[in-house]
Amino acid sequence: MTGMDARGDAELKKELDATLHARKELGEEYEPALIDSFLEKVEKRVDGAVDRQVRRQLAEQQMVVARGARSPQSSDSFGERFGFGIVSLVLAIPLSGIGGGVAGLPGLLVAWAGIVGVNVVQAARLSPNFLRRRKGRSDSDWEG
Repeated sequence: MTGMDARGDAELKKELDATLHARKELGEEYEPALIDSFLEKVEKRVDGAVDRQVRRQLAEQQMVVARGARSPQSSDSFGERFGFGIVSLVLAIPLSGIGGGVAGLPGLLVAWAGIVGVNVVQAARLSPNFLRRRKGRSDSDWEG
């Protein structure tokens, strides 16, 4: 991660701390508005990160096309997998705090189920055989 990402993460942590402090000061009746405000800030950060990633990938694709090489979508990029995993873990911190703070253990479990689900979808996207059965195996091979 770059220094800018680390600074942004620190800013996001400060925002979460401020939101939690404001919730203590203002009371539960303002909790939905405070959570919505914090989630908007998280969404803006995620949107910015996705925009940067898309721009970077488009630039890489243009370079590959210009060089006449194979499409980057046909290769399984370790950097993309690693980056996605790091972003997932960074976002897991505020999502866990929000889920656990708002709904306790069930909220925490839902947050982590979402994080795991997004990572499974990403793994399946990058490696199409990730969720497919191997050829030559019968249904009985997959049972306990």
